[in-house]
Amino acid sequence: MTRLRADTLLLICALIWGTAFIAQKDANLAMPPVWFVSARFFLSALLLLPFALHEAARKGRVAPAARGDLLLAIAIGLCVCIAASMQQAALLTTTATNGGFLTAVYVAFVPFVVWLVARTPPRPTVLAACAITIAGAWLLADNGEARTWTRGDLILLASDLVWALHITLVAKFLAHLNRPFLLCFIQYAVTALGAAAFGLFNETVTLHGVQAALPAILYAGIASGGIAYTLQIVAQRYTPAAEAALIMSLESVFAAIAGAVMLRERLTPLAAGGCVLILCGVVIVEVAPALRRSFQRLMGAE
Repeated sequence: MTRLRADTLLLICALIWGTAFIAQKDANLAMPPVWFVSARFFLSALLLLPFALHEAARKGRVAPAARGDLLLAIAIGLCVCIAASMQQAALLTTTATNGGFLTAVYVAFVPFVVWLVARTPPRPTVLAACAITIAGAWLLADNGEARTWTRGDLILLASDLVWALHITLVAKFLAHLNRPFLLCFIQYAVTALGAAAFGLFNETVTLHGVQAALPAILYAGIASGGIAYTLQIVAQRYTPAAEAALIMSLESVFAAIAGAVMLRERLTPLAAGGCVLILCGVVIVEVAPALRRSFQRLMGAE
């Protein structure tokens, strides 16, 4: 797969995740947040099971998973379980637009988490793109003005550290073992089981609530989980973690557009300018490698 195709898959992820905020907010009206996380990822695990089994059956073409690989996959699943549960609970007290913004803030953390875990310092271009993206996301969320933070906003901000760790560990797993469908299935199953265990002792769910939230469960489980998270893992084998995070931060733009269209949340001219800044940050990180290679070829020719 080429880098361009991988980045296109990440763009599709951002589109799906951005629109999924609408389904997630609707689900909170019908059932407890962590039970919703369990239900959606249980569906995602069922969808990915055949792919994981097919991948494992390709004897001689895929490497077997060692104990360390499985432990790392479980850790990645725990990251998704914790971050997705925090995100869903936070949407009880914040808007879909702000949810998209605050979730996208993880782009500022990923380069430094990668530096900590993989000992790979961030490139100046990536840091500049992150700064531009965060500035745009701030304008998108609240027109760049100070505001009173809700409890949900603070929870979302804390979850960003977990999402940043998730993206970094996915890159670490794929660098060692090219088994994307195995990783997808394990992270979905771990998330579903972990969220169910928490919900069993802390939340009350009813059959009526599940039925009412079924459209949201189907969209989040099939599109956001089964498709988008899988595309992310497949694409991250070809796109560095920090740069992948920047592309996926476009989910904040899609969340704002979806919120304006479907939930009548505001999208002011200044917020639209924030969308443009986020897009600029993504373009910078996409164009910079090509410009660097062209410069190197030019210097080599001389």
